[in-house]
Amino acid sequence: MIKVSNLTKKFGSHISLDNVTCEFHKNESIALMGANGAGKTTLIRSILGYYHPNNGEVLIDGKNPIKERVEVLKNISFVPQLPPPIKLSLDELIQYISISANVDKDLISHYADEMQLDIKANLSKSFFKLSGGMKQKMLIAISLAKKSDIIIYDEPTANLDPKARDDFYRLLKQNENEKVLLFVTHRLEEVKDLVNRQIYMDLGKVVSDEIV
Repeated sequence: MIKVSNLTKKFGSHISLDNVTCEFHKNESIALMGANGAGKTTLIRSILGYYHPNNGEVLIDGKNPIKERVEVLKNISFVPQLPPPIKLSLDELIQYISISANVDKDLISHYADEMQLDIKANLSKSFFKLSGGMKQKMLIAISLAKKSDIIIYDEPTANLDPKARDDFYRLLKQNENEKVLLFVTHRLEEVKDLVNRQIYMDLGKVVSDEIV
């Protein structure tokens, strides 16, 4: 589903990705690990079509995420480490996601409820003003409701309490079939029961790629 071939990305004289080649397939749950500056975020942003590579390419189901970005992103859910500064109310956000990404509003509410987020009591509140944990729960609910074949989580549990983490893992286990789940994480112990592949990056290179 995701094919990364000889991918190099530079920022000035700094090489963030150094000739990276890897593939991610259906039914794989991958932990992408490495120190800060290892190239993890650059790889994810390249997959999402944010960056133009200096060399090599990324293909999502054979499509280029830069040239065919709208089409590619229809099939990807992404939850960033830092929630975006969305000024919409929850009601407006749900309406926007429903129309723009063809996502069932009731399904968003269902997953929010499963994450112990009371949407009805917060519909008029600005997403921007919610607590970090509430924002994360909302983004997770949207990512699951979208029913994408590729779901990317960047430190997804950073703002979640232990109960919410348990709910998150339970929902993922129920929704992992026929998908690529990609976790960017510093805490392998939190996702080790969910993943079947572990990739370590360092200095812009994949230094270890193991099936577990």
